[in-house]
Amino acid sequence: MTVTSAGPRRARGGGPAHRLYSVVVFVLLASLDNVAIGLVPPLYGPIADAFDVSGRLLGLVTAVSFLVSAVAAVGWAYVGDRTNRKPLLMVGTLLWAAGTGGSALAGGYLTFLAAQLVAAVGLGAVGSVGFSVVTDLISPTRRGLVMSFWGLSQGVGTLAGTLVGGLLGATDWRRPFLVLTGVGLAATVAYLFTYDIRRGQSEPELAHALHEGAEYDYRISRADLPRILARRTNRWLILQGLTAQAAFGSLVWLPVLFAERAEAQGYSESTAVVVGSVFATLFQLGGVLSIVGGLIGDAVQRRNPGGRALVAAVGILAALPFYLVLFFVPVSIDVPDGGSTGSVVGAVLSSVFTEPSVGLSLLTAVVALALTSANSPNWFALIADVNPPEHRGTVYSLGNLVNGVGRAAGNGLVGVAFQGLKVAFPPPLNFAVGLAAFQLFFIPTGVMYWLASRTSPADIENVHDLLHTRADRL
Repeated sequence: MTVTSAGPRRARGGGPAHRLYSVVVFVLLASLDNVAIGLVPPLYGPIADAFDVSGRLLGLVTAVSFLVSAVAAVGWAYVGDRTNRKPLLMVGTLLWAAGTGGSALAGGYLTFLAAQLVAAVGLGAVGSVGFSVVTDLISPTRRGLVMSFWGLSQGVGTLAGTLVGGLLGATDWRRPFLVLTGVGLAATVAYLFTYDIRRGQSEPELAHALHEGAEYDYRISRADLPRILARRTNRWLILQGLTAQAAFGSLVWLPVLFAERAEAQGYSESTAVVVGSVFATLFQLGGVLSIVGGLIGDAVQRRNPGGRALVAAVGILAALPFYLVLFFVPVSIDVPDGGSTGSVVGAVLSSVFTEPSVGLSLLTAVVALALTSANSPNWFALIADVNPPEHRGTVYSLGNLVNGVGRAAGNGLVGVAFQGLKVAFPPPLNFAVGLAAFQLFFIPTGVMYWLASRTSPADIENVHDLLHTRADRL
């Protein structure tokens, strides 16, 4: 593996507009894979009824899908760090579109599960390989900001999945899966016209050499894996996902919590599903403020080489009490039972301003999610900061694998917890208590980010030295 020079040549691809188009496509695709993930939870009830199975078995589908997607991402990322990344992204997108379409056509639970697993394999490519591509377009000084859009797109995707699932699927649960399949096929076509991004092109140490026509030909090999894990910051960044995602994974049940609250107040299941989806969507709006977390991470990092990790640690720990308040604040729901989807949505939105309990819940949720959203952009940026270009997709995928295990555990075990708590706490209180307990996993997450703030300065400096050495060999 070497860095070679072939003389000055034009970079592959077009000008600024072409590069902007490419970034937009990658960011949108990062959101679409989370739309697919967020589609199922609001529809647990209707799908369970259609297949005559328990809601816990539908929760199992989501949990297993998280895990399969994370395992598949490791393979996708390793291949992507060795070969051309664009075809991999197209194949992955086609796979998840096929799986989503198969989910809509499933005639039974096992068929639905199989289709979801096919989609999960394809979803593994979008995040891991796409992350590697996007980091090659971002200068280190702006990584927090741009990666906040990458992370925000995923949060918006989850939010959109919750909303689309609840609204389009309120009367026909298959409809949102068919719509998303069409969008996935259109996204595959959009990939054809993206800019051919060169590996390492965003690194200041390599900028002159690449501009002169050099080619960064370093590729990952199996011998690199021990070195990846030997970087102490990588270990903390990967391990924190186990506890963080146990908490985040439990939050996919937010629509169910608010649907249960609606049913407890006497509303029908179809109305309750819409209410739960809209409330959960509103409460996730604080994720938009991940942009602020990214900006703060960039600013603090310029003054303190461990700054990104410190920002993430503070955000995660400070959010915990707000989550606990969110789950237990009583919410008074006043919507037209059996009314049209539009009328129910309108009633929920107006209640934000007319019902103090709803307004307080929304404010609490926005603050909680704004604080925890500092985690995402700074995690992405740190992975890029402490690893050379040919390792980033693989490190991201390893972190995503642990994230998947944590999220699957959080999503699956909290469902078991709800059932166990029902003995002492009648619905919907059992959901509130279970969700509150799972947010305590944020405590060890914050501690691991603090430890990463102590190890990242040396690891970042080592990457700078390595790239300088490679550039000098031209």
